[in-house]
Amino acid sequence: MDRKFRVQQWKMLLITMFCYLFFYTGRHNFGWAAKGMASDLSIPYTTIGWISFAMLIGYSIGQLINGNLADKLSARIMVTTGAYLSIITNIAISYSSSPTIIMLLWALNGYFQSMAWAPGAKLINNWWSEEERGKAFGFYTMAAGLSSVVTYLLSIILLQQGYEWRMLFRLPVLLLLVSATAFMIIARDKPEKTSRKVIREDGDLTWVERYGKVLSNKKFMIATLAFGFESMARYGLIFWVPVHYLGGNWKENPRNLWVTFLLPVGMAAGALTFGMLSDSVFKKDRIKAIAFGMLVSALIAGLVYISPVHNLFLGGTLMLLAGFFVYGPQACFWPLSPDLLGSNLTGTGIGFMNMTGYMFAAFGEPILGFAIDITGSTNSIFIIISILCILSSISVWAVRFVKKG
Repeated sequence: MDRKFRVQQWKMLLITMFCYLFFYTGRHNFGWAAKGMASDLSIPYTTIGWISFAMLIGYSIGQLINGNLADKLSARIMVTTGAYLSIITNIAISYSSSPTIIMLLWALNGYFQSMAWAPGAKLINNWWSEEERGKAFGFYTMAAGLSSVVTYLLSIILLQQGYEWRMLFRLPVLLLLVSATAFMIIARDKPEKTSRKVIREDGDLTWVERYGKVLSNKKFMIATLAFGFESMARYGLIFWVPVHYLGGNWKENPRNLWVTFLLPVGMAAGALTFGMLSDSVFKKDRIKAIAFGMLVSALIAGLVYISPVHNLFLGGTLMLLAGFFVYGPQACFWPLSPDLLGSNLTGTGIGFMNMTGYMFAAFGEPILGFAIDITGSTNSIFIIISILCILSSISVWAVRFVKKG
């Protein structure tokens, strides 16, 4: 491989990572705004859960559509358009006082946010060969984990500076504006046809035929079910952990905010580490790596449930580990799309898997919000999350026992 092309490979991976590094500023900011929004608008947490549900449904529907489109259209245009529309929607929410309007806008935001992940993965798959696919997807997934870190950090700083919840929808997304613009200028969808054999033609399959191939692959469908349970657990942590540690009056103990910050830090570390672990410790057995990670996640969620919330050292350690093990396996889920379906269906497969994951996560949000309302304690969510992790582990292990096709 010539040095010039190698530089271009890394350039495309890094600019895609840089863009996605700030995508969650327009999505994961909601958990931090939830408490202030609920208080200011006088709405229960169940309603907050349904607002989050609306975004996740919008995102999942978008994945179904945009993942397929990524196999035909320009990833560069799709990602940039989604970013700009998400920024506009976030700012519009910051000026709204109607829960209904916020729910509708947040649902639209979910769709706009869905225009990035699968197209970005398709772009990376176009530039990186099968031999290095795991590493490339590991870095890409790490960028998503770091995006949570950035969003949590900005939200904590804004809250500690006394900003109201509305500012969480205005200020952080300005960074997405910068990164998306850089992506639009620098990114290229695939190498020139004369450059490398890593170019993968999409073929003449129709929209329906591409999804027909995905739906008929039993192994991939069961892996997608496992991803659904993992996503419910992951979003249960991302959305409700800030609410859990904000407590009745977090200003009396602002250090609690930094405990929550360790959750996305663990996620970012886990994303990159699990990709390498699956190649070394697990000998490229991604199914085994995922099953192991989800079982450990179930154990950690159980430990969080029985641990006192005021013990910051213990809570911080458990949040770091929870993020590491619940999100790390995602780095092993994404390569299953080209591995099981072929490179020409990468966008469609990832879009369908992500759609399923967010559909599961969407239904999980009001359930967790309802659990808090009826128990009067945010601690109850960790028992549910533990069960979800176990279901994910069992499901992905079942892939081994299914015949191809």
